[in-house]
Amino acid sequence: MNALGVTVVLGLLLGVWAQTNIERPQCDSPEAEEAALAAQDYLNAQHTHGYKYALNRIEDIKVYTKPDGDNTYKLEIELLETDCHVLDPTPLANCTVRPKRMTAVEGDCDVLLKRVGGVMTVTAFKCKTEESTEDLCLGCATLLPLNDTTALDFVNASLATFNNMNEKVTYAVMEVGRMSLKVVSGGPIYLAEYVVVEANCTDDPCVPLNDAMAARGFCTARGSSIDHLVDCKMFLTMMPIIDANSTVANANSTVADIKSTAAADTNSTVADIKSTAAADTNSTAAADTNSTVADTNSTAAADTNSTAAASPAMPQMVHIHTGSLSPKLGLRYHKLTTLHDPEPSGFLSSESAESAEVVPVAPAVVAAADPAADAVDAAPAADAGSDSDSSNSTEVPVIVKIDVPVCPGRKIFF
Repeated sequence: MNALGVTVVLGLLLGVWAQTNIERPQCDSPEAEEAALAAQDYLNAQHTHGYKYALNRIEDIKVYTKPDGDNTYKLEIELLETDCHVLDPTPLANCTVRPKRMTAVEGDCDVLLKRVGGVMTVTAFKCKTEESTEDLCLGCATLLPLNDTTALDFVNASLATFNNMNEKVTYAVMEVGRMSLKVVSGGPIYLAEYVVVEANCTDDPCVPLNDAMAARGFCTARGSSIDHLVDCKMFLTMMPIIDANSTVANANSTVADIKSTAAADTNSTVADIKSTAAADTNSTAAADTNSTVADTNSTAAADTNSTAAASPAMPQMVHIHTGSLSPKLGLRYHKLTTLHDPEPSGFLSSESAESAEVVPVAPAVVAAADPAADAVDAAPAADAGSDSDSSNSTEVPVIVKIDVPVCPGRKIFF
C-alpha cells in the first residue's frame, strides 16, 4: 500500500513538473521586442540571397512556460524588405525599407526562441514571403521575373558600360536582386539592381572569382539596353563565398545553423557550438563538461576553475551562382528561407488550432480627476440677475475604461 501511495505521489509530481502554461505578454512589451529583434537578426543571417529585412510589427507572442524554467517563445512577426543587399555591410538600422510604390516585399514568419544563458536564441522558424499588393499605383514600375530574358539583356548591357569605365578590374554579375519595368510615353524603361564581383576574363566568358577577397559591389541601372545610366558602389568589407553548385548548398536548408547549449558545473561554464555549415563530413567533434570543441581536428580542455568561451562566429557565407544570373526561376523577388525546424516540437504547425482563440485584452488605466477640483461649494451664491441654475451646478467626472488589445503590436513603417 505504501508503494502504491509513493507511485501515485510521484506520478502527480511528474505531471505538475511537465505541465506547460501559456502566457500572453503584450506585443509591444520589452520582452516581446527583445525576442523579435533577436529573430530579425537571426533570419537575416540565414538569408543568403536578395536583401535584408527589417521588423515591421509583432503580430503575436506566446510564452510556453514550464516549472523548470525551460520556456519557449513563439513569435509571429512581419518583416519588410530593405534596399540593403545581404552582402552590404551597412547596419540594418541605416537601411531604408522599400515604399509600397516600389512594390514592397514582406515576410511573415513564425519563430521559436529559448533563453539560453540570458540571451534569446532562435531554435526554429518558418517564413512566407510575398509581394505587398496594397496601394499599388498606376504608372509605377512593376516587378519582372528574375529570369526575364529582355531585362537580363539590359543588365548585361549596363554592366558592359560600367566595365568600359574601369581599366584595371572587370566585373561579372554575381546575383540579380530585382528587375522592374516602367512604361512611359517614350517607351519602356527598365530598372535593375544587381551585385557584381571581380572576374577572371582570361577566357570568354568571364568567370566570377570564387575568392573571399574578390571585390564586390552593388549596381543600379535605369534605361534601355541602348541608352541607360548605371551606378555601382563597391562594398568595403568582404564575406566568405561558397559555390551554390556544390553539395554543401541546398535551396531549402539553412546555410549557417548555429546551435548553442550552455552547461554549468560548480566552477565552470561550457559553451558547445556546433556549426553545420563548416563541419567536415569525415570528422567528429566531441565535448564533455570540461571542454569545448573549437575545431573538428582539435579539442581544447578547460580547467574546472576557468570558463570555456565560444569562438566568435564567422561572417555569413554567401552563395555565388556561376551557372545562371538568376536561380529563382519565375520569381520576382528573393524569398526568405522557408523552413528551419531541426527538432520538430509541433509549435510551428499549430496555427489552425489557434485560429479560434480569443485575443485577451488588457484594461487601460485612466487617471481619475483630481479630488481637489471636484470640491465645489454646495451652497449656491445668491444672484438676483441670474435666471439660470447652470452656473451653480457641478460637473461629475466620468472615468472611461478602454480595453487595449494585447496583440498585434504597433506598425513601425506601414
